[in-house]
Amino acid sequence: MRVHIGSDHAGLELKDHLLNWLVDNGYEAVDHGPFVYDALDDYPVFCLRAAEGVAAERADGLDSLGIVIGGSGNGEQMAANKVQGIRAALVWNDDTAALAKEHNDANVVSVGGRQHTIEEMTRFIDIFLTTPFSNDERHVRRIGQMSDYEQTKDLPALPESALRGPEND
Repeated sequence: MRVHIGSDHAGLELKDHLLNWLVDNGYEAVDHGPFVYDALDDYPVFCLRAAEGVAAERADGLDSLGIVIGGSGNGEQMAANKVQGIRAALVWNDDTAALAKEHNDANVVSVGGRQHTIEEMTRFIDIFLTTPFSNDERHVRRIGQMSDYEQTKDLPALPESALRGPEND
């Protein structure tokens, strides 16, 4: 499996570690930068490229995934989610790493390089990469609603419970 990876200066150390870890664990790593430490770099430059790589390959039928890394992971997740077809999840523990894939079929994982040890973040990445999507109908339906909205900008229909209002319960 090909894994696209991008970060900012705060994620550079983890990114460099993960490039080796990915290869050692049988993945093909694609490094979208940065390649040198620059405290003034802009994470969208690298994270958008990583997400674009994932989206393009998935559109071609490949099962590629992505990793974006920053100080907190928040902005990097937001940047990746701007790319059509990307579902990027910010993970901060084992459960969020697993649920990102099991329930949301996330194709990009975001982690905060200043929030955890390298060992913890590597474990989160491993869990994310190896956890399968559950294919439960409710999760498929919800992902479909997001994908439809991404394509059409039409909001999903409100459920019957929302149309009744609280006074009719």
